[in-house]
Amino acid sequence: MADYHFVYKDVEGASTQWDDIQRKLGNLPPKQPAFKPAPFTPVEDDESKPKDKAWIDEKTEEELEDLEDDLDDDRFLEDYRKKRLAEMREAAKIAKFGSVIPISGSDFVREVSQAPQDVWVVVLLYKDGYPECRLLLQCLEDLAKLYPATKFVKIISTECIPNYPDRNLPTILVYNSSAVKATYVGIHSFGRRCTPESVALVLCQSDPVLNDGHGGEQSTEAVLKGVRKNFVERVIREHEDDDDGSSSD
Repeated sequence: MADYHFVYKDVEGASTQWDDIQRKLGNLPPKQPAFKPAPFTPVEDDESKPKDKAWIDEKTEEELEDLEDDLDDDRFLEDYRKKRLAEMREAAKIAKFGSVIPISGSDFVREVSQAPQDVWVVVLLYKDGYPECRLLLQCLEDLAKLYPATKFVKIISTECIPNYPDRNLPTILVYNSSAVKATYVGIHSFGRRCTPESVALVLCQSDPVLNDGHGGEQSTEAVLKGVRKNFVERVIREHEDDDDGSSSD
C-alpha cells in the first residue's frame, strides 16, 4: 500500500505563536513581510480617452479621415471633426517657406515676379562683408521662421541691379502681385536699433506683408498686433533667462 505523505502549507506570511516567541528570543530570523503585488493600473489606450474637442485636436489629418464612420452617433464631434479637417486642408494650401532663400539674377523673375498673388515676397539686396547686411539678414531669418507663409529671399545687389551702389546696402524690396510695393534703403530705415520686431513693424506699416500661415484675419492691424505680441513675449523670455543666469551664479 502506498505511503502518502501530506504537507500542510499555511497562508504565506502566517506565523504561529511559538514562532513569534522564538523570534523574540533570537532563535529564528525576522519574519519576512507578506508579498503584496503592485496595484493594477490599466494601460491607457486611445479608446479609453474621453471623446471631446481636445481628443479631436490631437488627431492627424489621416486619423480624422479614419474616424468618419466612428462618430456617426455623436453629431457634435462629427461636425467638429469636419471643421478640423477643413482647417488642416486650408492650412496645407498656404505655401510654407520658413527661411531666407538665396537666389541669383536668373532666378529673380521665377522666384519673385512670378510668385503667387497671395504671397508677399521680401527681397534683401546685400553683399558679403558688410556688418549692416549681416545684421539685417539675421533679423529676416528670425522673421522667416515666425512667418513661414511670407517668402523671404536674398540676392547679391549687383546681380539684381547692375552697378547698384554699395552705399545703399542693405536694401529691401517688397513685392506682391508682380509689383514693387515698398522699398527700404539702408539699415537706418529700421530705426536706431535694428531688431526683428522693428523690421516687422516697418514692413507692415502699410500692408499685411507678414503671414504666419495660420489663417485668420490678414489685415495690417491684425498683423501688427501679432508682431507686438511676439515682441512682448521675447522681452519676457529674455528677462526670465537673465534672472535664471543671475540666480545660478
